[in-house]
Amino acid sequence: MSTTAPTTTRRPVPDRASRTAPRAVRQSPATALRDVSAMTGRELRRTLRSVDGLVTALMLPVLIMLVFVIVFGGAIEDDGSYVDYVVPGILVLCLGFGSATAALSVAQDMTSGTINRFKTLPIFGPSVLWAHVLASTVRNLVSATLVLLVAVALGFSPGADLGGWVGIAGHLALMVLAFTWLSCLAGLVLSVDAAASFNMFFLFVPYLSSGFVPVETMPTWLHGFATHQPFTPVIETLRALLSGTSTAGQLVPALAWLVGMFVVSCAGASILYRRRTAH
Repeated sequence: MSTTAPTTTRRPVPDRASRTAPRAVRQSPATALRDVSAMTGRELRRTLRSVDGLVTALMLPVLIMLVFVIVFGGAIEDDGSYVDYVVPGILVLCLGFGSATAALSVAQDMTSGTINRFKTLPIFGPSVLWAHVLASTVRNLVSATLVLLVAVALGFSPGADLGGWVGIAGHLALMVLAFTWLSCLAGLVLSVDAAASFNMFFLFVPYLSSGFVPVETMPTWLHGFATHQPFTPVIETLRALLSGTSTAGQLVPALAWLVGMFVVSCAGASILYRRRTAH
């Protein structure tokens, strides 16, 4: 009687790499651009599917324009010229308010598990942040165009030539980029509830600038803050571009504020996002 030793089958032991997170995939500029484009499309579709988002992005700025020109304009300037003065301030206020919605979107992505799902995909990591920024730029430039069209219908008469309009477009784009990166940074730091209120900064601080009334008409104790805060040179530069006059007086401080805000916020948000998604 012969016996045979029982045969044992060895299960393949998974290697250590398979039990850990997926390896980071080296991204080429072409694949990174593809990922940013795909994520930007996601953000734009999310805006189009949100009725609240569309109203906030497109209709609210127009309503603010109507309120200031039709309701308040006659009390400030009874000859109808107030529209020429107030349009730059309304544009900056609305673009800041619209850009601030990125804070809530980023905070929701970071807390809802969306980012954890994206981390399992071989995509360019910062494409999520860039998508928020680019979608915000498209959304807010469309909003600015609507505001300008309504302003012209209400009697606004810009004096900018072709070069001036190119400068206006560049100034507005830089403004949205700076404001949105600041909002992305806030969304990475704040909770969802706090991020939802971040737009209050852009809603109220522009009122303490030269956007709606000249600084000289404010109380004396407000002159220093109203003159040297970032919104005043940004609004005055936009006002000069729209009217076709020289921007020499406020262009340098306006660019310093916007470029500085863009660089610091972009770098800060990128570093913080990398740290929060490293695990």
